[in-house]
Amino acid sequence: MNRRKRRGIREGNPIATFAMYAACVLIVFITLYPMYYVLILSLSAPQYASTMRVYTFPKGFDLSAYKVLVKNSNMWRAYVNTILYVIPTTVLMIITSAVVAYGLNYRKLMGRKYLNMFLLIPMYFGGGMIPTFLLIVKLGLYDSPLSQIIPGCFSIWNIILIKAYFRSIPESLSEAAKIDGAGVLQVFTRIMIPLGKPIFAVVAVYTIVGVWNSWFGAMLYLPHTEWQPLQLYLRRLLIEASQSVKEVMDAATAREVAERQLSNAQLKYAMIIFTTLPVLCTYPFFQKYFVKGMVLGSLKE
Repeated sequence: MNRRKRRGIREGNPIATFAMYAACVLIVFITLYPMYYVLILSLSAPQYASTMRVYTFPKGFDLSAYKVLVKNSNMWRAYVNTILYVIPTTVLMIITSAVVAYGLNYRKLMGRKYLNMFLLIPMYFGGGMIPTFLLIVKLGLYDSPLSQIIPGCFSIWNIILIKAYFRSIPESLSEAAKIDGAGVLQVFTRIMIPLGKPIFAVVAVYTIVGVWNSWFGAMLYLPHTEWQPLQLYLRRLLIEASQSVKEVMDAATAREVAERQLSNAQLKYAMIIFTTLPVLCTYPFFQKYFVKGMVLGSLKE
């Protein structure tokens, strides 16, 4: 009986293997189908995209929504603005988080325990929208692209994440470098930074996705459209520029508005694909370090 039980749960059991593969296939389907669904809706004709009754393949193959996006110069300006916000914010986020995390791990730092406790306070309690707005105005950042970069280049959560990762690095490496004559700065630049690539990749992915999808801060601090990011431009294009058919008295104009709303339904899905592709293309470059950084960075001190 015991021998049968051991054979039933041995490695390579066909039933267990089939169940695991089936579970993996189901998870992949649940993960990928929503994006595929949006893709086929964006490629379908407007009358089909508005009803959302497209499930497997595009109906009435139509690329008019993508043509509208490509020819829109304002959209490309917003696209460039978003890239200009993503790159410096990500770089500054990694630099500030790494420097503070390394300093908090330095054992000879005076008041290190109290500094760690002090950093936890703003992590859970914030000043709110109005004090933040007043601060941005007093600093002269209102209606400036720096209002989208400076407030987002510091994160206590990322500091704690990198700090835990640095703590997982064997201290013998730092001690050996100090014996060879390396100082605190040299240990940081030649040991911690090269070994910290996995956790830096995690922080970079979090920051890129967060900045790319943000729009509320730009709505508060950027009243003019010149420096507004892509997400805010899309919001204005789809929501604020929409017109209700009921408000139109003329029949011909109402028909034109109705056709425009059908096109907007297709345009909405095309915009989702158009704005999501850069993030999807970014992830493979960080995938090599992402899993390792998530596991090691989550270790408790």
